Amino acid sequence: MTNVIAFFDFDGTITTKDTLFEIIRFQKGSAAFYAGMLVLSPLLVMFKMKLISNQRMKEIVLRFFFRNDSFPVFQQLCDDFCRHRLPSLLRPKALNAIAWHQSEGHAVYIVTASAENWVAPWSQTLGIPCLGTRLAVKDDQITGLLEGKNCNGDEKVCRIREAVPLTAFETIYAYGDSSGDKEMLALAQHKGFRAFE
Repeated sequence: MTNVIAFFDFDGTITTKDTLFEIIRFQKGSAAFYAGMLVLSPLLVMFKMKLISNQRMKEIVLRFFFRNDSFPVFQQLCDDFCRHRLPSLLRPKALNAIAWHQSEGHAVYIVTASAENWVAPWSQTLGIPCLGTRLAVKDDQITGLLEGKNCNGDEKVCRIREAVPLTAFETIYAYGDSSGDKEMLALAQHKGFRAFE
């Protein structure tokens, strides 16, 4: 078993854009996306002013666009997004870093605030586990709520510790691009902050 592990944030680190907005545009179309953003703009301003938490704002956006959508249809469209739209959003330098870690036999994980639904189908093609935000589903429909906490900040570390016995690894790498990654970066001896831009 390798004694080196690498944790990669997804949005902004591996990708060039926030994939929450991209998945909305992919599933609902540009016109619906921009109309929705206009309706939600006062709340987005409050979020930027830190008057609304990350989790609450994410749930507001998810409820607005996806509440009561069929979960099987939603997931199929997430799979399609990973095949057809996501490749154009990936940073080549990040992909090279992932490939290097894998070639060295290191364990690699994606740890993301984005929903596992539209990240894991891609990461699994590379044989990489995804620790991400989980969407609540009831009666095979999207509720727009999260199952548990948004996988950001301290929650990234909690999810890592749940999934990985860190004491088994002598060397830890972590890559991120925002304040939501600082706790994960603090776990690592080798920190890559905005390393792929």
